[in-house]
Amino acid sequence: MKGYVLGPVSAEGEGGGRVFGTSRAAALFALLVTSQDCRCTREEIAEAIWPGNEKAAELVNRAISDLRKQLGREAVPHGGKSGYCTLRVPEGDVDLLRFRDAVAKADGLSHPQRFELLGAALEEWDGGEPLRGLTQSGFQLRREVLRAELMDAVYARLDAAWKSRKMKWLREETEKWYGRAPQLPQIFRFYLLAHDDLSKRRCEQLIKRWRERNGNPDPDLQSAIDLVLGVSPRPVGTLLPPVPFQLPGSGRRPIGQEQLIRGLADAVCAQQDAGNLALVLISGMAGVGKTTVAHELARSLRERFPDGLLHAELNGFAGGDVRLAEPDEILDGFLATLPPYTTVTGTESRSNALRSALDHRSVLIVLDDALNAQQVLPLLPGDGTCAVIITSRNDLLRLQSERKVMFRKMEPLCEADALEVLQEKVSQKDRKLYDRPFRELVRICDRLPLALTVVARLLENGARPLRTISALVREMEQERAKLDALDLPEDELSVRAALNCSVRVLGEEARLLLWQLALHPGPSASWEAVMDLGRAAGEGARTDRALAELVAANLVELLGERYRLHDLVRAFARHHVRPGPDEERGDMKRATVRQILEHQLHNVRACDQVLDRERTLPIDEPDGVTVIEPAEPGQAMTYLDEEYDAVQRGIRLAVDQRIERYEWLLPMALVTYQWRRHRLDDALTNLRYAVGAAESAASPVDCAMVHRMLAGTQWRRGMYDAAVGHLRRAVRLNEEDHSQEGRLSLARSLHRLGITLRKQENWADAEDALCQALELCRAVSDPVGEAAALNALGALHHDRGEHEHALRRCADALVAVERTVERSGLADVLFTLAKVHLSRSERAEAVALYRKAGDIYREQGNWPYEVKVRRLFADVLVSAGETEEAVRELERVIVLREEMGGEGVREVRELLEGLR
Repeated sequence: MKGYVLGPVSAEGEGGGRVFGTSRAAALFALLVTSQDCRCTREEIAEAIWPGNEKAAELVNRAISDLRKQLGREAVPHGGKSGYCTLRVPEGDVDLLRFRDAVAKADGLSHPQRFELLGAALEEWDGGEPLRGLTQSGFQLRREVLRAELMDAVYARLDAAWKSRKMKWLREETEKWYGRAPQLPQIFRFYLLAHDDLSKRRCEQLIKRWRERNGNPDPDLQSAIDLVLGVSPRPVGTLLPPVPFQLPGSGRRPIGQEQLIRGLADAVCAQQDAGNLALVLISGMAGVGKTTVAHELARSLRERFPDGLLHAELNGFAGGDVRLAEPDEILDGFLATLPPYTTVTGTESRSNALRSALDHRSVLIVLDDALNAQQVLPLLPGDGTCAVIITSRNDLLRLQSERKVMFRKMEPLCEADALEVLQEKVSQKDRKLYDRPFRELVRICDRLPLALTVVARLLENGARPLRTISALVREMEQERAKLDALDLPEDELSVRAALNCSVRVLGEEARLLLWQLALHPGPSASWEAVMDLGRAAGEGARTDRALAELVAANLVELLGERYRLHDLVRAFARHHVRPGPDEERGDMKRATVRQILEHQLHNVRACDQVLDRERTLPIDEPDGVTVIEPAEPGQAMTYLDEEYDAVQRGIRLAVDQRIERYEWLLPMALVTYQWRRHRLDDALTNLRYAVGAAESAASPVDCAMVHRMLAGTQWRRGMYDAAVGHLRRAVRLNEEDHSQEGRLSLARSLHRLGITLRKQENWADAEDALCQALELCRAVSDPVGEAAALNALGALHHDRGEHEHALRRCADALVAVERTVERSGLADVLFTLAKVHLSRSERAEAVALYRKAGDIYREQGNWPYEVKVRRLFADVLVSAGETEEAVRELERVIVLREEMGGEGVREVRELLEGLR
């Protein structure tokens, strides 16, 4: 890929596809490139490019489709359930990212090196407006941000030239910039410094004119003015106190944090320019890189604080025997470096003395590893142009409530940056050779910088030769082995030790809840599920407070409305957190697992009862769990979309621990959703476990139902022979039970057998089974089953070309289904009727019926059936010359097929392109 946004927008994919100009695909490309991690939600895309447009969602889908077509699926992967549109940009393929990477690398180099690298960075820019041609309001702020970044790089290069004494270049460059933007303080500053051959009178004239037009100069410009005019800011001979610089030496490079550091630096400078104290709080879980970012931020701001930089380790989460730093100790150390030196006693007096000492100074203070607000508050300056950078594993909510804080919570790195941490010292050849195991290590470390640094150190120092990286991956797949591998005490690098320091300061209830959340299969849990965990701890548990403590301590991550444990926190909590006496832990574990699975079972069942009102499962009323009450299928499907991964892992938990109740009931409660979301592989796996559990734990009627659901899944996969086997087993089980319930179950088994035999074109046996099912449904007064059997017979007659018989059967099915509230059954009948009318060349009737059926399937969230209807409907519309509506139907088909994995998308897209 080759992409450009620092001028006119354009991009070219590996396959030769192009986007450029002001097209919607070009606008989307520009939006993604200028967004964090190159990704946006669909809502963000709509708001930026089509604000207020009622058809924005459709336009977003088209733009994503267009961009994917031009740049390829590798560059614009399917978002799946995440709701994000992501652009995967190979390293060095977009001008803005090359520019930012060069600017970041320039920081910390010598002045001549910085000058050269910044020059290379600025060559990416043609000097005009970035994002040129994109006029939407959503790009105005982004353009301003980019312009500011570019000008910052210009200023930085001018500064590097001045400090490298490249005076000829500086004179020529500032001449050009001064003619273009004389009002900019930094431009005027370097213009004065470069033109040291100007007469004093000429300089005074220029300075006077600048003041008249732009007001008083900032400190940097004033310093340059004083220098060129020969004005000394202090009397000659004045003995200046030493300026403190207490920041420790630089450690590792903060890979992936350049944007965070740049944003915080700009915010601090803005507060300082306004004459305000800048108070920065950086929080995040252990090992996420807070200290590295804070130190890099402090270095980038050093020149803004001429009166020094103070640093203190607060040891809030230090391990071993390291003692928590008391505010009095820190205050004594600070006051000893700031004249007038004072020896007052008492925390309040020392704090007042510090504020007095800083009142007329511009000092940067770094407070690293704070435990709580009580540690920090006495160390803060009053109002003025100082700044404080605080790091903590806790969110310091009290500090945020009492002071105006610029709060930033750090998250683990994106995959590309995580790979860079691992591969920083690895050759390009070895990066390609071991690409897959490197990516596996990123996944195992869950993108945590500390863990990645430990692995990188293992591979660097010869403890693990690079050729053994695949063996390291296999070793670290085991939780205990993973934590052992991520422990390098000789290098003071240990994920286990870091997490232990976070956990040991928790309250008892928070520690217990953390352990329970580690037992939860994950990957995330709803608030209700977490609250239900507290019930396993007994009455009186304050689970809400414990959860708030864990979130504030950054041991539990809040993502939207769901709570997640980092994989390494989960592993540590499972194996190293002791929530109570050993003799009670087994009982608590069993109670917690039961609570997890019981919560999942009752909530999935509540959704299933809305999706399939006719199917019943032998599940008692809920006891001790919170159950949602979805009002309609859309709400039920949305809930299960969010809970699906957790429920799937819950089923694995039940299987691993051989808890039969959940082994078969959870898969059965989930299968209707899986059918409607085309998650057939998962359903097949689950139901195979369920069959075994049901055979030993369920009644014959319920066992028949499990076989029926397994057969229904195989039917959807085209595995008709296997489905027939399970259905005949279901029929035999049903024939053993002559109760009303058994006869109803037999009718359903026979119906399913009939439609499966029809797929095998065994029409005689299919008709026999369906007629038996119809007779039984009428005998037990089951109108839903009656309608389904009649509809299946109508489809069978249609297959044989018996259109009159098919119409009569479908008409009877409509009468039956109208006695129910079953919308899915109605859609099935309408779909069959549409095909019959189409075969009779009654196109108008077919069009109306297809449209109704498709809308009902959409309402029900039944993606596979909606796709089937809309795909056939589009062909009918094309043959009728209604191309515009056919295009809309096919666009919906593409969206759904992409959501279901992308199968058949290419074929539909080619058809769509031919219609446009």
